[in-house]
Amino acid sequence: MKYFLSVGEASGDIHAAALISAIRKTDKEATFAYLGGDLMHKASDTTPVIHYREMAYMGFSEVIRHLPQVLGNLKRAKKAISDFMPDALILVDYPSFNLKLARHAHNIGIPVYYYISPKVWAWKEYRVKDIKRFVRRLFSILPFEVEFYRKHDYEITYVGNPSVEEIELRAKKAPDRQTFLSTHNLPDRPILALVPGSRQGEIRNNLPIMLEVAKRFPQFNPVVAGAPGIENNTYRKYTSYQVITGATFDLMKHAEIALVTSGTATLEAALLRTPQVVCYRANGSKFSYNLFKHILKVNYVSLPNLIANDGIVAEMLLHHCNANEVSAEVERILPGTPGRDKMLADYHHMREILGESNAAHATATAIYKDINLLKSK
Repeated sequence: MKYFLSVGEASGDIHAAALISAIRKTDKEATFAYLGGDLMHKASDTTPVIHYREMAYMGFSEVIRHLPQVLGNLKRAKKAISDFMPDALILVDYPSFNLKLARHAHNIGIPVYYYISPKVWAWKEYRVKDIKRFVRRLFSILPFEVEFYRKHDYEITYVGNPSVEEIELRAKKAPDRQTFLSTHNLPDRPILALVPGSRQGEIRNNLPIMLEVAKRFPQFNPVVAGAPGIENNTYRKYTSYQVITGATFDLMKHAEIALVTSGTATLEAALLRTPQVVCYRANGSKFSYNLFKHILKVNYVSLPNLIANDGIVAEMLLHHCNANEVSAEVERILPGTPGRDKMLADYHHMREILGESNAAHATATAIYKDINLLKSK
């Protein structure tokens, strides 16, 4: 059967690549077309219709500035779906773009599946209406989403969190600390990992604050996690610290502390048991913060806190994301502190809530069975 997948950023590329591999094991005759990245290319042995680096625009102002590209990408994606006529369209997060593809596919008779729900429980709850209308089945990776959608009379399936299985597998293959240091020519000093995000706007907003904080802790060696698809000279505008690209997992694993822009990386750090401070600067205004708090439907924004429904990690958002406040939170989780011990204990509790996971396999099997069910009618 034919499958079309749509991904808009690096984290989605990781999860979608695992799903493609699982589909290929379930459906030996599977063929693919997709919007995505290098990992999906490797998993499917097919080049992307559009690489996600051409799509990764974040926030209203950035989308407006790149509106011709956004509209052009949407037109290309819809045409690719119509030309390929897959047996299933599989969407991964990225709702502003993907829900438009869902409508298009639904209108031409292609069943739509969502793997990794958009965060409609946090804001833009009205999108649930489009999901109910255009998406045949939704596969959740966050346990609390089941009850949220049930309140909207829409039954979804929790398949476990793919980060659990991905991290357990990758941890077994990860280099030990000395090998990691040697491979990247790093000195044998405690590492402060700076993980400023995977988009240009995130890096521009968050990295300068992280660098200010790093200067206040000379006992650490600050290392920047370079994102796939971002040129090294982007980071060189801000710092001469070493940038390691394509090894964020290993970097966080061997770091004493990580400063992490809110997103999937916060959950990865928690599963790796790396103490962290969440940093999300955006425009940094107090007005935006108050507006943000008013719009949000949840108490937290980072995945560890959302999963545990508790403030496991400090979330330094907008005007709170400044060198003084972030540094104070770093002080609180330095080695040997009670704050660090508590965070590690809370990580353990969060891991228990997630349960066991084989998310990609469970989703691939369910989609394959559902397509066959539709074909038999």
